[in-house]
Amino acid sequence: MKEIKTENYKVVDTVTLTEKDTYEDFGASKKKLKKELKNIRKDLGDFQDTLYAHGKYGVLVCLQGMDTAGKDSLIREVFKDFNVRGVVVHSFKVPSTLERKHDYLWRHYIDLPERGKFSVFNRTHYENVLVTKVHPEYILGENLPNVESVDDIDDGFWERRYQQINDFERHIADNGTIIFKFFLHLSKEEQRHRLLRRIRLKQKNWKFSPGDLEERKLWNQYEACYEEALSKTSKEHAPWFVIPADNKKAARVIVASIMMEALKKYKDIEEPELDDEIKANLETFKQELEKETT
Repeated sequence: MKEIKTENYKVVDTVTLTEKDTYEDFGASKKKLKKELKNIRKDLGDFQDTLYAHGKYGVLVCLQGMDTAGKDSLIREVFKDFNVRGVVVHSFKVPSTLERKHDYLWRHYIDLPERGKFSVFNRTHYENVLVTKVHPEYILGENLPNVESVDDIDDGFWERRYQQINDFERHIADNGTIIFKFFLHLSKEEQRHRLLRRIRLKQKNWKFSPGDLEERKLWNQYEACYEEALSKTSKEHAPWFVIPADNKKAARVIVASIMMEALKKYKDIEEPELDDEIKANLETFKQELEKETT
């Protein structure tokens, strides 16, 4: 199996998605990729245990991608070996009435990870510069001051949103949240195959919506919005990674590898030492328990 060079997927400048691969297999079989993921996710699970004991950092994993990009299955497979209480998944749908009474970042802020835990955002705060940019009429539902019509939503509006998101991520990073942002880069042809599969397989029918076809017609607009969002908001403290997503098994290995490689650099994350007095009396405590009769 070829070496996985995680830096190759990091966005460090202006990104053009048509220049990025959507398929990778590292010259490995599906069986080999599955085994590789199994090894990495065990290490991730062990790391989360230590993260919890250390209690000073939380980890936020953001997943974005076109419909059928494989976000749900990636979450299922990458986090399979975690303590179930150590990872919380949030799927953000259309904002509720309550959520619309707050600013657009509010519902994301309240679902940030606790110290010691991972939070996975399945779709994220970036929907507010993606789907709303393709459909600017959705912004009107936010009831914002000085926005009375779509004509009021100009380039300056979007630039301020990018800056607000950057400020939000800078703030949470400074306060102990480790941030990963993954764009699952799917080809339009692969999406067509996956949508057809949802129609052909009865057990997959529930996943299909005619609206998926309408959004598919806007592929080029979405791609342009992703390029701008990724380019303007990939920062060292909150980097974007473009993950080739046509091969789901390889995509999962890449995401897991990127996280594990980055998390290993946090040398201060380790299990806390026992209090000196407790440590000095461990033998006494052991003897006390061993003398108990059932």
